Amino acid sequence: MAKTIYLAGGCFWGLEKLMQSVPGVIDAVSGYANGREGAEPRYKAVCAGGTGFRETVRVTYDSAKVSLETILFQFFSVIDPTQKNRQAHDIGEQYQTGVYYTDDKTKKTVEAVAAIERERHTPFYVEIKPLTNFFKAEEYHQDYLDKNPSGYCHIPPDAFRKAANITVDAGKYPRPSGEDLKIKLTAEQYRITQEAGTEAPFTNPLWQHREKGIYVDVTTGEPLFVSADKFKSGCGWPAFSKPVDPAVVAELFDGSHGMRRTEARSRAGNAHLGHVFQNDPESPTGTRYCINSAALRFVPLADMDKEGYGKFRALVE
Repeated sequence: MAKTIYLAGGCFWGLEKLMQSVPGVIDAVSGYANGREGAEPRYKAVCAGGTGFRETVRVTYDSAKVSLETILFQFFSVIDPTQKNRQAHDIGEQYQTGVYYTDDKTKKTVEAVAAIERERHTPFYVEIKPLTNFFKAEEYHQDYLDKNPSGYCHIPPDAFRKAANITVDAGKYPRPSGEDLKIKLTAEQYRITQEAGTEAPFTNPLWQHREKGIYVDVTTGEPLFVSADKFKSGCGWPAFSKPVDPAVVAELFDGSHGMRRTEARSRAGNAHLGHVFQNDPESPTGTRYCINSAALRFVPLADMDKEGYGKFRALVE
């Protein structure tokens, strides 16, 4: 079924192309949304300021092929939610970020994803509002980066490749409520995933685990890593060279304990997983995802089909 969401993420050229790259997206159209009544929805007028319009992409997607959750998490992965009326080098009210919905069901999903992203970003300035109006932008703005491959874009090129290769749908792995997590998780799992704790090295159960299978988020079941990408590491925790899908791990700056590190959190559950380190000599890719055992649940190869992870068997076998 074709459904629609409206996303404002700074300059619409890059966001349009990014959304067109996501499997399951039918169409993405650049335009102007939620402007003041009577304001002119034209590029020069919008750039001059005072119209209230945001450069916005209308995203039409097949909900049988991709969930709204996946689209929204992909959107948040390329914007800076802490900026107001700007993104990257672009400054002005037209570059204000926002998610605009048209029905109550969509609103519920948008607010659920926004709640997770608020936990990751402070301050949080992304507008979460109903759509009041939308006007298609001038034709030269449509498919701009296809027409002008070297044209300006504030979204890094690698983001388009990652979007095109999404294999895990976030909508299948909703985050349980806080109360449900307290019931579901052990005290150690809760401390690690919900309070950003760290377990003891060398004694945790999955550090030297070698069985074939898949490692999933203990809070949601979202697939995170496969055994083929797990390598022997002297760090004392499970170490992986890459996630099963780059989209499933959110990487955030961590300045705790007087250090500058990159924290790894699960996309759909926002569970603290561990940290990511570059230039690791033991990793085949040079990247080490250093993950707490308590943040993972292991599903053996023999059980992957019955637990719904059969599509990832080829990555394990």
